[in-house]
Amino acid sequence: MTIKSNLLAVKQQIINACFQAQRDSADVKLLAVSKTKPTSAIEAAYAEGQKDFGENYLQEAVEKIESLQHLPDICWHFIGPIQSNKTRLIAEHFSWVHSVDRLKIAQRLNEQRRSQDTPLNVCLQVNISEETTKSGATAEEIIQLAQYVAESEHLVLRGIMAIPAKNAPIEHYQKMQTLFLQLAKQYDSVDTLSLGMSNDLTQAILHGSTMVRIGTAIFGTRT
Repeated sequence: MTIKSNLLAVKQQIINACFQAQRDSADVKLLAVSKTKPTSAIEAAYAEGQKDFGENYLQEAVEKIESLQHLPDICWHFIGPIQSNKTRLIAEHFSWVHSVDRLKIAQRLNEQRRSQDTPLNVCLQVNISEETTKSGATAEEIIQLAQYVAESEHLVLRGIMAIPAKNAPIEHYQKMQTLFLQLAKQYDSVDTLSLGMSNDLTQAILHGSTMVRIGTAIFGTRT
């Protein structure tokens, strides 16, 4: 299978899920997760019209971003756990960050984004399945964090993100959708529910996801 055919297959999955959810497929953005894959794979996906790419590993991502500066309109999303000492690189190299889960990280990103021409698009990570091994804030903590981000000069609150547990109950998706709608009602800038990967794409779209994060189904097994 080629990256072109893989992209077409994933997009068809999105269309099918949106049909089931009675939604317009244009309302769901595909984020291609390219971690551990070479820049040639990203260029191949870009050539097929894919512009949004997600990265989990910061140092690897920065190297890719710098080597692919010749591609216009490419948009980089950081989706991995954030350590305090890594915020500057995120603030300086990415357009989006999906994994802000505590005030200290938001404060550092806001301060370190000053040198950029545009604010940083922020999704807050919710630990919706309350797994001790995963990053993310509780739904209650998200409300307070959202207020800080919304009031920050160099950040834009775009929404929330979660990685539900494998075979998570429908209630977890419902909670994410409810929290997203609550924040969207409160903040005009909120338009993104980053939810759903290869194994739960349909479930996520049925519960309002506006951005799905797909890696292996596009690029093949990670090395």
